[in-house]
Amino acid sequence: MNFDLTQEQLMVKKLMRDFANEEVAPGAIDRDRTGEFPIAIFKKLSAMGMMGLPFPEKYGGAGADTISFAIVTEELSRACASTGITYSAHISLGGAPLHLFGTEQQKERFLTPICLGESFGAFGLTEPNAGSDAGGTETTAVLKDSKYTINGSKVFITNASYAKHLAITAITDRSEGKKEISAIIVPTDAEGFTIIDNYEKMGLHASNTTELVFDQVVVPEENVLGERGKGFQQFLVTLDGGRIGIGAMAVGIAQAAYERALSYSKERKQFGQTLSSFQSTQFKLADMAMKIELARTMVYKAAWLKDQGRKFTKEASMCKLYASEIAMEVSNEAIQIHGGYGYMREYEVERYLRDAKLLEIGEGTSEVQRMVIARQIGC
Repeated sequence: MNFDLTQEQLMVKKLMRDFANEEVAPGAIDRDRTGEFPIAIFKKLSAMGMMGLPFPEKYGGAGADTISFAIVTEELSRACASTGITYSAHISLGGAPLHLFGTEQQKERFLTPICLGESFGAFGLTEPNAGSDAGGTETTAVLKDSKYTINGSKVFITNASYAKHLAITAITDRSEGKKEISAIIVPTDAEGFTIIDNYEKMGLHASNTTELVFDQVVVPEENVLGERGKGFQQFLVTLDGGRIGIGAMAVGIAQAAYERALSYSKERKQFGQTLSSFQSTQFKLADMAMKIELARTMVYKAAWLKDQGRKFTKEASMCKLYASEIAMEVSNEAIQIHGGYGYMREYEVERYLRDAKLLEIGEGTSEVQRMVIARQIGC
């Protein structure tokens, strides 16, 4: 058993730590206030070859592993969680299903632009009445004359405004009271396809979160992702990988909150002593450091299992559940250590708490993760 990162992974970590500190962190407060999408940052990431990091080189990717993806996501999220979630969704929700289930022609046509940074990756699953109950999908795709006509809507979709195409789930048949759900690739400039970007969110203000509306949108039959009727199974596999990204995001946010709290506690004096000299503060910081290390180890283990081609559903849910909950806890404690200043935006720790909350909800709520884990352990 070896817990050391490889030389390649260490290089990625140093590269992204420096990039995050120099290019991402300086504008994070302003982006949180204005909601400006970090397009300039992603142009630089594209030039660095990061936009297709874990995908094969033949499609413009870098052929790296899932642990490297987790490292990049963590480092970006440590500096700016909006940038982190944009990257994580681009890879794990946008590119991954195309790589896992697409035909060779689909990969060349749709995965390559994602790897090259010419299109952002996005995935349309959640609906107004089908969040945790993803099987409650009501969007329909009716086949006639080798073309599908799509009607319905999706909500809370990341990156769609900056995507040239995305895979969505839709009902392609109803028989014997059962839904046949397929994944279909839809160009975002298709007639009848409307993307609405007007959500007012608690956090992650600089990420792109949209509603998708399909009104008689027509796409060719060849745009079915992989095999017809396998959409439900495909998105379950996709979400397993996506949960590693959410876990890595959570570790990054928690790390940022911890670093801020530790630094502040060494500078701030009360009753003639620095905060860090009080045992109560020391215990808080010790717990924060321990939980972050545990969460990071869980994320790396899930990523390693995925890279080994082994089952990782349970571990992905565990790392996502634990990391997201400790991100909230650590961010909350960081605010407490800052006292009144922690409530002020300029000290940034309040932003970490607002950003972290989504991680307990997106890609399966904490309650859903516990359901998944319970099934995996045989309950």
